[in-house]
Amino acid sequence: MKKLLYILLSGLLLTACKNEVTEIAISKNEDEISVSEEQFQTMQMEIGSPINQDFNITIKATGKIDVPPQNRVKISSFLGGYIKSTHLLIGDKIKKGQALVTLENTEFIDIQKDYLEVAEQISYLKSEYERQKTLYDEKITSQKNYLKAESDYKRANGMYQSLKKKLELLNISPAQVLKGNLTSTITIYAPIAGDVTVMNATVGMFMAPADIILEIVDTDHLHLELAVFEKDILHIKEGQNILFTVPQASTEEFKANVVLVGKSIEGNDRTIKIHGHLDKTIKQRLLTGMFVEAKILTETKKGLSIPTAALITEEDKNFVLLLKSKADKTYDFEKVAVKVGEKTENFVEIIENNKVNKNSKILTKGVFDSI
Repeated sequence: MKKLLYILLSGLLLTACKNEVTEIAISKNEDEISVSEEQFQTMQMEIGSPINQDFNITIKATGKIDVPPQNRVKISSFLGGYIKSTHLLIGDKIKKGQALVTLENTEFIDIQKDYLEVAEQISYLKSEYERQKTLYDEKITSQKNYLKAESDYKRANGMYQSLKKKLELLNISPAQVLKGNLTSTITIYAPIAGDVTVMNATVGMFMAPADIILEIVDTDHLHLELAVFEKDILHIKEGQNILFTVPQASTEEFKANVVLVGKSIEGNDRTIKIHGHLDKTIKQRLLTGMFVEAKILTETKKGLSIPTAALITEEDKNFVLLLKSKADKTYDFEKVAVKVGEKTENFVEIIENNKVNKNSKILTKGVFDSI
């Protein structure tokens, strides 16, 4: 069925003063409508002219909420072990240096034992190396004996330093090992502050070196990661404002601003990455990984505007009701096609044509369409 334009109640009005139904007259070409003075007043219609207004020119983009690489940490151990204890759950807030999990493995003892053995040998080997060097300098011993002592000492010292680094990576104190205090457990500490976003560990579970035990994200550094098409990138500059929504969670519009613009085109979709900083007041309400739809405000322009309620949309085409004449207490309107430009919450830009301009009289209140 072809769509027709009506004015309230599908063209029927029950007046407050009379118990009679009056119809709004629609001409045969369906683009002309007549409204009586009584109907106009009763329906609280309004007529106005388009006004010049500032409109923001925007570029649409999509992306997600993310954090910089240095603010997202995946925790694992370079040696596997069984989870002995942990008290963390997803969502827990973590301080830098806080104990995360305790692992247990006999391999930890083996490394400490090897370190002790090398530490006991190295003192003798160093002394022997220095003695052979002195004898060789005085031409008392052969070069062969000197080189063997040097080789033995350097090999042992390399092993000593290697084992010491392993102990430090396992958070085991080499000084305590030298005192004979060996342990089969290690504790992993948080390298950054943040929130636990992934937790794969339960007590008694064996975690291999490649396994991710948990993940920490520092949400204080949440930002926008947007993808902008190549055709739009020359309009993007640092400092521009961004308005974005999280369509799956809310219709609320949030604010950010452009701080970094990518320097290379990525992927088959020919997009460039845009990095945006969030307003501090909204960071705690957002989560990493959230999908966002954004508008980047590139510039401002003047344009003729009408209230959004004055625009009629039929089959992807836009129209307004243009006042043709007012005579004999009757308003005659013509439905006129218009092209629209930028939009705000309450106004829409219309492109001036041979019928609609800044002096035109348009029905701005009391319009709606029905079948």
